[in-house]
Amino acid sequence: MSQHPRPDLRRRNMLMSAATAAAGTAAVSLNATAAPAGRPANTPARAGGQLTTRDGVTLYYKDWGPKNGQPVVFSHGWPLSSDSWESQMLFLSNQGFRCIAHDRRGHGRSSQPWDGNDMDHYADDLGQLLDALDLKNAVLVGFSTGGGEVARYVGRHGTRRVAKLALVSAVPPLMLKTADNPGGLPIEVFDGIRAGSLANRAQLYRDIASGPFFGFNRPGAKVSQGLIDSWWMQGMMGGHKNTFDSIKAFSETDFRADLRKFDKPTLVIHGDDDQIVPLDASGRASAAIVKHAKLLVYPGAPHGLTDTHKDRVNSDLLAFIKG
Repeated sequence: MSQHPRPDLRRRNMLMSAATAAAGTAAVSLNATAAPAGRPANTPARAGGQLTTRDGVTLYYKDWGPKNGQPVVFSHGWPLSSDSWESQMLFLSNQGFRCIAHDRRGHGRSSQPWDGNDMDHYADDLGQLLDALDLKNAVLVGFSTGGGEVARYVGRHGTRRVAKLALVSAVPPLMLKTADNPGGLPIEVFDGIRAGSLANRAQLYRDIASGPFFGFNRPGAKVSQGLIDSWWMQGMMGGHKNTFDSIKAFSETDFRADLRKFDKPTLVIHGDDDQIVPLDASGRASAAIVKHAKLLVYPGAPHGLTDTHKDRVNSDLLAFIKG
């Protein structure tokens, strides 16, 4: 056997060494803390990336579309991430809008703080993102838990940066059944979700995605394994403590006072076969509180209608934003 490597092996080793060096250089570049020339440190990059909140939480966010387009800011549902908005973001970006979405603290690619997994912190995080990007005339769109985040943002920060608001399959005004909210769901429903999360979070997420979320448990439903897998993956990326605490946040937070502060055109979209956030207790009730809100009810649509009915959602959002 020759003591010297064959030419093809030497060439392969050289290529591997070069690739390793390039990867190392890229890693240093991606992890560098210094901002590019002409941009202050900790100022968000145009293409998206990360933002550090005042209490030290790292938020991942996307920033798609033309930089001079009207901003449309999306807040996602539990226990998902900004990836759940990709159909709407791609569509509206191609229509000339600047589409921005972040992973809520403790979810997706954002960091996982032990504390602060509540609606006040979620709303303040959204506010810091809007401030950091200096967004004006923005359309805020919230799905499910994200609808609560948008409502609480308005309640705490007003609408100075806002042009319009959209609540899609959203949890406001209050999901929990109480003495003054008899149409809500019993606490046992949410205790069951908590118990499932502690017992086997991975299986709970699989069951929700393959069943009521997309309406795949309905007779004759066309089941998409891809949607189930995507939902499960997004959920499992979130922190266990964060997503557990968020159950209380989305179910027990009272948004009625927040909704009364809505003073911009508001669109409410909800399916009448929503098994997660029932229409009468949420979308219909929110539309009754917000002055001059427009309610669109999708017949037969499940909770996850941003996927199952994405073409209609995209069309309705576009018409609302342009109207």
